[in-house]
Amino acid sequence: MKKLISWNVNGLRACVGKGFLDYFHEVKADIFCIQESKLSEGQIELDLPGYHQYWNYAEKKGYSGTAMFTKEAPLSVAYGIGIEEHDHEGRVITAEFPDYYVVTCYTPNSKDGLARLPYRMTWEDAFLQYLKGLEEKKPVIFCGDLNVAHKEIDLKNPKTNRKNAGFTDEERGKFTDLLEAGFIDTFRWFYPDREEIYSWWSYRFSARSKNAGWRIDYFCVSESLKDRLVSADIHTEILGSDHCPVELVIE
Repeated sequence: MKKLISWNVNGLRACVGKGFLDYFHEVKADIFCIQESKLSEGQIELDLPGYHQYWNYAEKKGYSGTAMFTKEAPLSVAYGIGIEEHDHEGRVITAEFPDYYVVTCYTPNSKDGLARLPYRMTWEDAFLQYLKGLEEKKPVIFCGDLNVAHKEIDLKNPKTNRKNAGFTDEERGKFTDLLEAGFIDTFRWFYPDREEIYSWWSYRFSARSKNAGWRIDYFCVSESLKDRLVSADIHTEILGSDHCPVELVIE
């Protein structure tokens, strides 16, 4: 059994000040992925005995960034998706293990007024192509803040958010494409009809206390791994960021 955790920490230094390490040690994940570290190299020293650490930083200071902490040393580690246009923001780390690849991803946000939606569409196609390329070699587990609520069940207020970043028809369509390309949204695999379980809440309007949230953090796997899925969870009780951790257990 392997336990994997993914968490958008919305600034790792801030999150460390709000109990990140307590949670990290308590959860004892085999693989722990983070997004939105908002760090440059050398800005933090994390003491994580028993873990190998891998970091991908954005060129822009205090922005984006991902990391992966693994108990088992991967066979190989790659940063980015190998396309220059997409590899300046530290959004992807891929670790290869004997049975599968694990990818942590922080998908670009389409931004207010959908200023970045055209870029996001280009990214989505490139990222899917990247995943399918990996899959030619072995199955893929990918996780992270994918910045989309797929269906109306995945956010509190679908009607009023229809044209907002994270719930546009375009973004939702790309997630559908991903599933149709042979990937499983593991939380929905276990809980197809479960409502009001979210992974992100705005810091505004007391959204978290009202549970006015969005499910935009995912673990997805290649269909060939479906018989190895044990459980999927969303840890809404864990504070420290505007996102909460999501979990996958696999045989």
